[in-house]
Amino acid sequence: MRVDLTVSLPRQPSAVARARHLLATLLSLTDIGDDVRANLAVVISEACSNAVIHADPSSAVDLTISIDGDVCVLEVGNRGSTPDAAKLDADLPAPLTIGGRGLPLIAALSDVATFVDGPPDQVLLRITKNLGEVRAAP
Repeated sequence: MRVDLTVSLPRQPSAVARARHLLATLLSLTDIGDDVRANLAVVISEACSNAVIHADPSSAVDLTISIDGDVCVLEVGNRGSTPDAAKLDADLPAPLTIGGRGLPLIAALSDVATFVDGPPDQVLLRITKNLGEVRAAP
């Protein structure tokens, strides 16, 4: 099955819940397990939260969700700039009560997460999750 969705959401906190709802709706068309659904919900929430917080004030949050067979690709974009020294790794900052957990969580819960080149003044985070071995029990 192949499913693609592209939407521009307003740069408001409600965009995070809307993005999570859209992803859940698309994933409901698949037989992906609950653990993976939950992980992807965290990933899209963190990515969209970062876009809402860090984007230029007049920017939308551009979201693309693609599910193609065993691969899910999420792209979250906005007008702004890539964070200085942005690290996409699973080293969580300590203590966990401070900010800066989003990118490490995204890295830990995805297979590949990277900022990709786009037009000037655009930030695009591409997140890939292989779904091949994470199907729900029959």
